[in-house]
Amino acid sequence: MKDVKDTYRRFKEWEQQPHQVAPLSEEQHECATCGTHYTGNYCPRCGQSYKIGRYSFKNAFLLFLDVWGLGNRGMFRSIRDLILRPGYMIRDYLRGMQMAYFPPFKMFFLLLTLTLLIDTGMNFQGENRFQLQQEQYEKTIKEAKTEQKQAEAKKGKAEEETDNTLTAEERARQQKKKKVLNMFDTEEINLITWEWYNKHVSLVCLAGLLLFSVPLYMMFRHSPAIPDLRFSECFVAMIYITNMLLIYSIVPSLLLALGSKTDEVISTLLLLLAIIPIKQFSGYSYWSTIWRLLVALIPFTIIVVLLTIVIFFTYAYIYIHY
Repeated sequence: MKDVKDTYRRFKEWEQQPHQVAPLSEEQHECATCGTHYTGNYCPRCGQSYKIGRYSFKNAFLLFLDVWGLGNRGMFRSIRDLILRPGYMIRDYLRGMQMAYFPPFKMFFLLLTLTLLIDTGMNFQGENRFQLQQEQYEKTIKEAKTEQKQAEAKKGKAEEETDNTLTAEERARQQKKKKVLNMFDTEEINLITWEWYNKHVSLVCLAGLLLFSVPLYMMFRHSPAIPDLRFSECFVAMIYITNMLLIYSIVPSLLLALGSKTDEVISTLLLLLAIIPIKQFSGYSYWSTIWRLLVALIPFTIIVVLLTIVIFFTYAYIYIHY
């Protein structure tokens, strides 16, 4: 038990300790590229590392990672720290330790691309989850429309008598109104929203994070750890926290089938994990962090609902009248 406590104590000390840059080498080196003699870790003339020697599989692997932007600026260190010490890492990055970690936006797009690849078939089930979801939605909508047609057929005669009193223009407008009203059907809205979201997933995520950063910044701008927090820093912190959630979601996405109960539980737990980096990043206690998050969610939810309503009715008005 004592060993466990000591291990935990050492972990907490390491967790709060900023990244330590390797000391400069005091040996004399000759650059293999330009022949410059120097002391240190990198050639001052061309920037090549003194560690580069004869070609090996390790060098080949690192060069392969560089092609995809993963072999530079601490991609693996960033992943490790986002898993083990996310809030402290974000704080270190905002304080200026930017060369030690992978850029947040570049990392966001890479992880999002990897997540999309997994959902489109690169998983152990080999299932294209986007296609399966679309088929399920379309099947549900087809069944709902069949039932709706059967119900409408029973009162068709009365509607035909009413339609006979309308002009052709009024009848066409009435049909458009019916079509728009049918969009209130939950499954229909889910399908339209899902298809649009898949086409603009990165922009939707960035817009949502930017929108949520506004109330979050108001609640955490005078936090104990960063009393002079800027809005831009709060937004970058949200990007890194999203990267952390994407990293944690990769393994369940690879292993679990679509729609499993375990998958839903893990998704909920991942959202709750966001509390940890915000608590570490801000310096508040868990209780203070949670109630501030809940308060920030209220205006964010209201704004999202209002925007959804405005967009829907604007589309409905344009569709009916034009």
